[in-house]
Amino acid sequence: MRMAALDRDSLPEALEPKHVQEILGIGRSQTYELFNNPPFHVVKIGRIYKVSKITFFKWLDGEQGN
Repeated sequence: MRMAALDRDSLPEALEPKHVQEILGIGRSQTYELFNNPPFHVVKIGRIYKVSKITFFKWLDGEQGN
């Protein structure tokens, strides 16, 4: 999955770190640093992180702060 080939509509409603990593083109460590101190709302279920696709893309597009 590469950003150029990514279609927002094809992504799941709840993004996982692997999706965010591919979208941003960052490494695994940076991705988990972002999820541990997020500028957007993140849900942690056990050891699994999730972020709403809408929330994430609003943040990425500069439409929403914390």
